[in-house]
Amino acid sequence: MGNARSKTAKAKASKSPKLDPVLSRATMTNLYSSRHYLSLDAQKETGLRMPVQVYFKDPRVAELYKDIGIDTDFNTPWEPGLRDGPTSARFVVVDYDSTSNTLAPSAVWDSSNNRYIAPNGTPLDGKAIALPQFHQLSVWAIVQNTLDFFESGFGLGRRISWAFEGNRLIILPHAGYGENAYYDRASKSLQFYWFGEGKERIYTCLSSDIVNHEFGHAILDGLRPYFYESIGAEAAGFHEFLGDLTAILMAFRNNSFRRHVLEESKGNLDAATLLAGLAQQFGEAVSDAPYLRSALSSETMKSMAGNLEPHALSEVLTGAMFDILKGVFAKQREAELERFQAGSIKQPSDRAALAHTVPRMQSLAIQPLDLLPPCSVTFRDYALAVLRAEQVANPTDPKGYRSMMIDKFIGRGILAEEEREALLAPTPVFKRPQLDVFHSVDAIAASRGGAYRFLDDNRAKLLIPLNADILVTDVVRASKRTPDLRSMPDQIVVQYIWREELRLEGERFGRFNGERTTMLCGATMVLDQNGNRIHWARKPGTVSVGKGAEALAEQANGAKRREELLGTIAARIKSGMIGELIAGELGMLARASPPFGARNVDGIIRFELAPHFSISEHAESHNTGDRQWQISF
Repeated sequence: MGNARSKTAKAKASKSPKLDPVLSRATMTNLYSSRHYLSLDAQKETGLRMPVQVYFKDPRVAELYKDIGIDTDFNTPWEPGLRDGPTSARFVVVDYDSTSNTLAPSAVWDSSNNRYIAPNGTPLDGKAIALPQFHQLSVWAIVQNTLDFFESGFGLGRRISWAFEGNRLIILPHAGYGENAYYDRASKSLQFYWFGEGKERIYTCLSSDIVNHEFGHAILDGLRPYFYESIGAEAAGFHEFLGDLTAILMAFRNNSFRRHVLEESKGNLDAATLLAGLAQQFGEAVSDAPYLRSALSSETMKSMAGNLEPHALSEVLTGAMFDILKGVFAKQREAELERFQAGSIKQPSDRAALAHTVPRMQSLAIQPLDLLPPCSVTFRDYALAVLRAEQVANPTDPKGYRSMMIDKFIGRGILAEEEREALLAPTPVFKRPQLDVFHSVDAIAASRGGAYRFLDDNRAKLLIPLNADILVTDVVRASKRTPDLRSMPDQIVVQYIWREELRLEGERFGRFNGERTTMLCGATMVLDQNGNRIHWARKPGTVSVGKGAEALAEQANGAKRREELLGTIAARIKSGMIGELIAGELGMLARASPPFGARNVDGIIRFELAPHFSISEHAESHNTGDRQWQISF
C-alpha cells in the first residue's frame, strides 16, 4: 500500500513544473561525505541543504507579523538515506492520532527533485499548511536542522546519542487531543498535541518554539541521561531551561527574524519581546497571556526560593542567559563603533552587531554542556561551565566577556558576590593532571573500558573511593570551533558515576520509611588531545577518599550533598509529589504521571524526574496534594 502510494505521488509530481536540476546521487553522496568542509552557501547550491518552508515562530505570529510568517529561506540537511515519513538516520515521523485512532498517510520522498511531497504530488510549501504532510515535514525539518547545529563544531562538535535504545527518535505531529507537547524517553518519542476546533484548532507541531523546546529535552537526556534520576528542583528546572534556550537560539539564527527583532526593539533588546517570548499562540490560547514564558523575566534565585515548579524556576537561568545575550550584543556594538572609528567600515551597524552576536552566543551557551557533571546538575554548575568554556575559547579575554557574564550570574543569585575575585583571577587554561599511573589520552578515548582502567588506576588522585563500583556512562571525542572559525584542541569527555547507598529513616519519609535509596556521585573530566585537563566537574560522596586537605574537603562536600538530598526527598514526599509511574502501550501516560516517580530496583528505591518533559504545567498540578496527577475514571 505504502509503496503504491509513493509511486503514484512521484508520478503526479513529475507532471508538475520541474525544479532546478539536482546533482546525480553519486555526486551528492560524495559531496555529503565531505560536507563539513563546505560553506553553508555551497551546501545550499549543491542540494546538501534542502529548502523546506516552516513557520518562523507559529501561526499566531504569522497572523500578527506578515513579514515573519512562513520562513521561505529555511533549509535542513540532506542525507543519502531519506525516505517517506519523513524518515532520516535519526528521526522517523509516525502520524498517529490517538484520539481518532487514525494513521495519516506519510509525506513522500521525491528523490528526483530532492524534496518531500504530499501523496497526491502537491508540493509541501506555505500553500499546503492545511495538509498533515506539511505538518509532518515541518516538524521533521526543524529537529533535523537543530540536531545539525548541536552536532556542529560551533556546538558540541560530535554526534549525539539518545538516552534510549535505538538511533531514531519517533515524532508524532498529531499525537492526540490535548493542550501540551512532550518528550518521552519510555516511548522514544516527541509527541505534539492539538486542541480547539475548526479555524481555532491549534497544532503544537506548527510552533517552532514548542518543537525546539521539546527537542531540547531529548538532546539533554541523551547528553546526560542520569539527570533523569534526580528529584532536585534545579535538575528539573535545568531541563526546562535548555528547552527554552534551544527555542530562542534557533529562532535567533534566522537573518530575516533578526531584522524584525531590531526593527521591533529599535536596537534595545529589553524590548525584543518576540525574540524573548516562547510559544505565543499556545500562551494566548492556554494561559490568556502574550507568551507561554519569556526570557525577559526578572526572577532571581531569591525571588524563586521555595518554588519547586521546574518551568517557573527555569526562568532564572533563562533570564540570566538572555542578560548575557544582551551583554554580548552591547560588546559587538562597541566593536562596530571601533571599526567605524578606525575607518574600516562606513558606519556602525546594529544588524552586523547582532549577526556577530549569534555565533558567539550559540557557542557560549551550547559548548558548556559537555562540561556539566553527569548527575545532580545545578544552575551554578552550568554557570561555572559557561565561564570555563569561554576561558578555553577566549583565554586572554581582552573585551571582558567573562567579567560581564559573572555580573549577570551574580545578579540572578546563581553565583555569589564573594566568588567574583576568585572567578576573575588568572588561572591556567590547561592543567596537567596529577596521576599515579599514566594512560595515553588515545587509550582513554578509545573505549569505556579504556576510560575505566584510567579511573581505576588513579582512584586516589581522582578522589574516587576505593570500594566504589565506577560506571563509565560515556566517553566521546569532540572537535569544536570558536565563533571566528578557529579549531580548538580536541576534547575527550569522560563521564563516570557510582552509587552510595542511603537509608531513609524517620517519619518524614512517610511510606518510604526504612527503605534504602542511593545518592549518585561521580564526575565529568574533560581532557585535551595531549592529556591536559580542561575541566573536572565533580559530585562527591561521603566515603573517605584520603587524609589530605583536598580529600577531606571532598568528603565534607559529599556529606553536604547527602543532607540536601535527604531533605529534598522528605519535602517531595510531604508535598505528595512522588507516586507510581503508569505506562501504556505507547509509553508513559501523561495525565497519570506524577511529578516525580519511585522505582524499586533490586530492593533499592530510585527516585526520578517526571517521565514526560512537557511544554507546560497546568494550574491543577501545583500544590494540590498527592492526587493531582492521578487518572480520574
